[in-house]
Amino acid sequence: MSQGLTSRQKEIVEYLKERQRSTGFMPSTREIQHYFGFASQTAAMSHLRALEKKGVIQRLAGKARAVVFPEDLDREEIVDIPIYGEIAAGMSQDAEPERRGCLSIDITSLGIPRNARTFALKVRGDSMIDAHICSGDTVILEFREPRNNDIVAALIDGETTLKRYITDKGRPFLRAENIDFPDLIPARELIIQGVLVALLRQAA
Repeated sequence: MSQGLTSRQKEIVEYLKERQRSTGFMPSTREIQHYFGFASQTAAMSHLRALEKKGVIQRLAGKARAVVFPEDLDREEIVDIPIYGEIAAGMSQDAEPERRGCLSIDITSLGIPRNARTFALKVRGDSMIDAHICSGDTVILEFREPRNNDIVAALIDGETTLKRYITDKGRPFLRAENIDFPDLIPARELIIQGVLVALLRQAA
């Protein structure tokens, strides 16, 4: 398919593929414009139209980032994320993971890569309200190593909780986003079960 493409068109195709691999979704025409230094978004759109005529991409109506590769159209974007019960956004509590159904979500719309290993938990408690996480919300978490200041689901000394992960002089602990709750400093163990990547809230 690359035969018949200009060098610029090949560069754009490679850029689209790289962004899709690294972020899980396509760049906007403005991002394409800025990356290649085009004078306007119209120039970026002209290149996309030329690639569409050559069958390299397809543009979909009604989507902000309306570019796909034809070979991707058969891929399933909707994934089932398991819900493992509740987690305390308060004082930590004993809890065994228990699957309670699943969420069917277009993860690319949330900016989550297709290959991410995710799960969901219902929030109970108000220790994270200053991070705009309320009791009754559903948090989607990814199995990965945390970075400093990530919000995490954690097992601390045998109990589970949802808190912010902090490292101070190489020593990790958990911090609430509510001044009424103390920091949680592990006496024996701190195991990160997942890192927050999305938040869902039902309309009142």
